[in-house]
Amino acid sequence: MSDNKILVCDDEPHILHVVSAKLKSGGYEVLTAADGEEALMLVREHWPDLIITDYQMPVLSGLELAAKLRADPQTEKIPIILLTARGFSLGDQDLANTNIRKVLAKPFSPREVLQTVNTLLGVAGAAPAPVAVSAESIP
Repeated sequence: MSDNKILVCDDEPHILHVVSAKLKSGGYEVLTAADGEEALMLVREHWPDLIITDYQMPVLSGLELAAKLRADPQTEKIPIILLTARGFSLGDQDLANTNIRKVLAKPFSPREVLQTVNTLLGVAGAAPAPVAVSAESIP
């Protein structure tokens, strides 16, 4: 069992349920929030190791939540996975002011979410991160 705490934020109850169940089966402690404002409050109360958030939510969007967390020195390094049906519309500038490490398009596989979490947190059994190779590194 992992000591890692994950916050899942989505305004769709079935997404919260599916993602939470998969993470719990993977050994994670899971907190849930129904909107970005609730998520912001939970982050400051429980200090999760990683956040999974939907892009489109009431009160505070996932992108706005990520920007607020990045602007705070106490939360700026928490990695974020953004779930969205609109991943194609997020530009580099949108992501530059956040700590979003991965964007997953809906519909997604719960197994893909768990693998992404494992990889970002460096949990044993995770697929190895891709290695960047440049022409200079080849003898």
